[in-house]
Amino acid sequence: MMKKVLYTLSLVLMTMLGLTAQETVNNNLNEIIRKHGMDESQVMEIAAWLTDIYGPRLTGSPMLDKATDWAVQTLKDWGMDNVHKEEWGPFGRGWELQHFEMHALAPNYYPIIAYPKAWSPSSEGVLKGGVVFLNANDEEELKKYRGQLKGKFVLLDTIRTVNEWFEAPAKRINDSWLLDMANAPEPAPRVFRNFRRSSAGFRTALWDLMKSEGVLAVIDRSYKGDLGTVFVSRATTGVGRAQDVGRQVVSQVTMAIEHYNRIFRMLNRGMEVELSMELKTKYTNPDGMEHNIIAEIPGTDLKDEIVMFGAHFDSWHSGTGATDNAAGSSVMMEAARILLETIKESGIQPRRTLRIALWTGEEQGLLGSRAYVRQHFADTDNRGNLQSLKAGQEKISGYFNLDNGTGKIRGVYLQGNHKVAPIFRAWLEPFKDLDAGTLTLSNTGGTDHLAFDAIGIPGFQFIQDPIAYGARTHHSNMDNWDHLVEEDLKQAATIVASFVMHTAMRDEKLPRKPIDLGEGSDQ
Repeated sequence: MMKKVLYTLSLVLMTMLGLTAQETVNNNLNEIIRKHGMDESQVMEIAAWLTDIYGPRLTGSPMLDKATDWAVQTLKDWGMDNVHKEEWGPFGRGWELQHFEMHALAPNYYPIIAYPKAWSPSSEGVLKGGVVFLNANDEEELKKYRGQLKGKFVLLDTIRTVNEWFEAPAKRINDSWLLDMANAPEPAPRVFRNFRRSSAGFRTALWDLMKSEGVLAVIDRSYKGDLGTVFVSRATTGVGRAQDVGRQVVSQVTMAIEHYNRIFRMLNRGMEVELSMELKTKYTNPDGMEHNIIAEIPGTDLKDEIVMFGAHFDSWHSGTGATDNAAGSSVMMEAARILLETIKESGIQPRRTLRIALWTGEEQGLLGSRAYVRQHFADTDNRGNLQSLKAGQEKISGYFNLDNGTGKIRGVYLQGNHKVAPIFRAWLEPFKDLDAGTLTLSNTGGTDHLAFDAIGIPGFQFIQDPIAYGARTHHSNMDNWDHLVEEDLKQAATIVASFVMHTAMRDEKLPRKPIDLGEGSDQ
């Protein structure tokens, strides 16, 4: 009953908006796409190469370079056209983890579950020292620690309560959730923000103290994660970026919560805790430049117009970057393969040129996609806010992105573009049996479609089942191939391929939202 109500209310919403025109759907093409996407899929094999063999893929790292070369060669082998790496930057120095171990030595021994933060420097051998909890909330309170931290491991976080799981962390989007999304109002535009953070002075003073004192390492625990799952990203410097060449970085480690809490409780009892650590790392990427991966399927009568689809290719370093975002990259590569096979079988060439893009530097702030947009489509500031348009901007019909884990596609975030609703409604209709059918006017953030949306190109992220993305795999040491859901990725690649092909075959480009050439947007 709920599904019927959801579908009915969604249709009512479209009617109220005056969006009832019928969009053409090529069912014959969809049948071929389904065959190659659902019955003859290669998506898990692609994902295995990106994770087991070429993971993790930290921006600037040698492993990312190897993964990039593999993807370029694979796309060429499939028969893609104009396959190349497109340079952007400078990004800064890369980083490679070569060895890490940490142990508790006193008051008793046990191995520690922990991971170094990216861009932490080598320890130059095994380091041993006591543990101190730095309990300061302002610059004045920091002063009491001067002269007390040399040769110490420093804890920055308080204890965190761990609650047992009485429900499975993996979830599907239910009908009620989808109904709320379908009935969401048009989002309010966000204007450019450039606020000062009140804690900046304290943060700078804190990290200056860590450097001047000569601490062995700073240890934290993430705000979530348990049962050995550790969420890790990059080292903090107080000022600037850890990847900046010449930037001094204090070694930093994120520890499993159970081990962190144990040490903290011992310190609270007045007990002395001693740890050892050995960390071997290497700074890489001497020219500071990075590369996106680009490939095409040429169009015919409308070949100068482009349909783009993509995902970010880089990852963090503690897992192999499976759900974030080998899942999205594998789906987009698989969609390209499906399209090639569909064209071969059907004899139908796309009218518009199809362009896949696999972005790097997403984890550090959409750097690769924003650089690409800046080079080809618009002048923007360093946060992606529009300044002026270039001629190439009008040639892009739309951009489709996938970057919310391994979950199946349930629909599309319209980013406030109500004009595309009847088009996407028609394109989703053939996939209702695969649980895809919801459109929401809502925005969603945090990934590369924003680089396109910000400059007036229709850019879309698909709604996906969360599975255990936020609870278990996103930026964690458990982000590995084993947590990819094969049927979901097959479904996603099939739907993406259909959307891309149907966008290519329309008489008109996808409709656009009004564009503001004023302050811009960071939504």
